[in-house]
Amino acid sequence: MKSPLKTIRETKPLVHHITNWVTIYDCANITRAFGALPVMAHAPEECADMTKISSALVLNIGTLTSEIIESMLLSAAAANEKKIPVVLDAVGVGATKFRDEMAAKILGSVRVDIIKGNYSEIARLAGENAETKGVEATSISADPEKVAKEFAKSSSSVVVMTGREDIISDGKRTFVVKNGHGLMGSIVGTGCMAASIIGSFASVNPDYCDAAKDALCYFGVAGELAAENSKGPGSFKVNLYDEVFNLSDEKVKDMMKVEES
Repeated sequence: MKSPLKTIRETKPLVHHITNWVTIYDCANITRAFGALPVMAHAPEECADMTKISSALVLNIGTLTSEIIESMLLSAAAANEKKIPVVLDAVGVGATKFRDEMAAKILGSVRVDIIKGNYSEIARLAGENAETKGVEATSISADPEKVAKEFAKSSSSVVVMTGREDIISDGKRTFVVKNGHGLMGSIVGTGCMAASIIGSFASVNPDYCDAAKDALCYFGVAGELAAENSKGPGSFKVNLYDEVFNLSDEKVKDMMKVEES
């Protein structure tokens, strides 16, 4: 897709989130800064109806409750029926038995088009030996590109592993995105924001592997530009929103660092 950001800003897709309470405000803001429209409807009484008028669904299990899982399943079923992309951000998988079981329940009950997590979260979902420290990644012994590729094949989903380098695979193509800045890890919420951005890009590009790759390139470039004038996490967060708002397809094309393997 030649101009994904321009397309998002022209079409203003509605991106429905059932996300975690820690970062919900950040997810809404970053979605809006990219040009899409965020909505957060968690109640089981209305969540499926909201999904039916949306262009993408983003699920984030960061602050799990049984009711939220019910809403996620209802919304994902509606998204599957409408054939819009479903993004699952597997936050904290590997930290608790409940979290592992609920992630497995979602993946076993509905169609998830894009599965996103850090290296240890995805490794855990893929059946590798990995532990998660709260919601933070720990090292994994397996080759991450191989894990992403094999898990994408077995799940028939696009798999996104975020970290110092982001890995995106659909089982056939594997991209490594090298955009970004260390300050992105100094504030809470950039991982959750990444899922929102992926949902926004997937809402306008049916090639979900390409959409996820583009989303992380654009976000990473914005992080690099924001860091240039930041003194620490506080100013960086403000600058990040401003750089996203002022991004263009042309600017990112000149700065994107991505390899295909």
